Amino acid sequence: MAVDNRKADATLESLHRIFTVPEAPESTLGLIEQKISQNLNEFLGTHIAAREKPLIEIEKDFSSAEIPENPSFVSDHTQFLLTKLVAQSVHTSAPSFIGHMTSALPYFLMPLSKIMIGLNQNLVKIETSKAFTPLERQVLGMMHNLIFNEETSFYQQWMHSADHSLGAFCSGGTIANITALWVARNNVLKPDGEFKGVANEGLFRAMKHYGYDDLAILVSERGHYSLKKAADVLGIGRDCLIPIKTDDNNRIRVDDLTATLQSLKEKNIKPFAIIGVAGTTETGNIDPLDELADIAQAHDCHFHVDAAWGGATLMSNKYRSLLKGIERADSITIDAHKQLYVPMGAGMVIFKNPALMTSIEHHAEYILRKGSKDLGSHTLEGSRSGMAMLLFASLNIISRQGYEMLINNSIDKAKHFANMVKQDPDFELVTEPELCLLTYRYVPAETQQALTIANAEDKHLLHDALNDLTKFIQKRQRESGKSFVSRTRLTPEKWDHKITTVFRVVLANPLTTDNILQDVLIEQKELAKESVHSLPRLFTLTKRILANN
Repeated sequence: MAVDNRKADATLESLHRIFTVPEAPESTLGLIEQKISQNLNEFLGTHIAAREKPLIEIEKDFSSAEIPENPSFVSDHTQFLLTKLVAQSVHTSAPSFIGHMTSALPYFLMPLSKIMIGLNQNLVKIETSKAFTPLERQVLGMMHNLIFNEETSFYQQWMHSADHSLGAFCSGGTIANITALWVARNNVLKPDGEFKGVANEGLFRAMKHYGYDDLAILVSERGHYSLKKAADVLGIGRDCLIPIKTDDNNRIRVDDLTATLQSLKEKNIKPFAIIGVAGTTETGNIDPLDELADIAQAHDCHFHVDAAWGGATLMSNKYRSLLKGIERADSITIDAHKQLYVPMGAGMVIFKNPALMTSIEHHAEYILRKGSKDLGSHTLEGSRSGMAMLLFASLNIISRQGYEMLINNSIDKAKHFANMVKQDPDFELVTEPELCLLTYRYVPAETQQALTIANAEDKHLLHDALNDLTKFIQKRQRESGKSFVSRTRLTPEKWDHKITTVFRVVLANPLTTDNILQDVLIEQKELAKESVHSLPRLFTLTKRILANN
């Protein structure tokens, strides 16, 4: 075998080539580019390993903390990435990968992403983004129009206003939620007389000036964990994010919200924000937004809707009514990397009133000067890429009608899968789909019968065994590499609010077929048989209960 004695050198000439001369078409990187351009899903399916490698083994390939002293050839390093990184990545675009929000992406986003990366615009300021700034402002205007449907004159006045912003494009729902609550906090503790506002004088002086003992944010117990981050970052404290009980459909209980508001008032605690969830992360359920809007208005609270999951549903005339009341929100979070089908790292917060974001406005003489149209003056993040370009392209190429078809298909597919689960005697549907999310678990028919007649102690033992079995199946299914569902824990009313481990699926990928969904269920049944602990324990308990009754 011939020994490759090639050695890459760090010379000015080689560095210049890296910045100017692309790899040859027959090189490793050149071939990859061709294959990705021709069929991205086929490339990923070919190069991502079918069976999962243990994380501890993957860590060995990335264990050195030393920066290489000498360079590598591009093709050599690309080959390393193919075998060590790509091969052990998660095939998120696979139609059988139905456990999380990621989905197959439209093919046109790959070459457009290369343009975006090549231009390397920084959206913090006009001087480093120019045309990208008005494009992003238009995208925010389009999303504002989708939600609030203002007159054309409204957008002509506000969309490109130097002193205002209709929202902010950001890296995801977490930053969007933090931004919304940052605006809400600064507006409730705004400048007043000689007090210069919380943004300038801080939370301690603001509370002292306004005479509040504390502040509070109210959201259902199904609220996203990013809201605790927001309460922490804003100095309010995680304990002041008040969880409100939910009903049996995982929606916020208005009676408990009202009672909590009264209790806070008696304690001289100012509730400054009420959050409605339009698509809970675990089950996809939607809070009664109209009722929450009424309550927020009555108690002078900022009304924020976390629609990171459900916001795209507004594209569908058929299902838009599920979000009735969202148009009354002061701010809304929407993630484009969920059901708007753009790559990860694309979230938005949209404000109904263009003046609201002035409460967080900031300037710097060297970059964000007053009167400029720099987007960075109203964003938490500074330097940002031009991700809005990819959403802009998708909105134009797919169009609202196209998105409506995708949304309708995903919700209808979830309902169909729910029926498949219900028709199989060995599965139990735990939550009915409202959007494209649902939860279920594997419960053999005999065990379902035993659960209906078991006493409290035996029922508890059965649920423990089922929880262990669900964990086992979900982990083995992920490791097998054929398909993937996620898992979570709920407290269903049907089972006396006992902690119940369930499978969770997200049916957003338009390439997922009925046959694939049927195969997922078949695989889960087969994997259950491999459990040498949970399944025998479950069968023993089941037989004893049935025999005694």
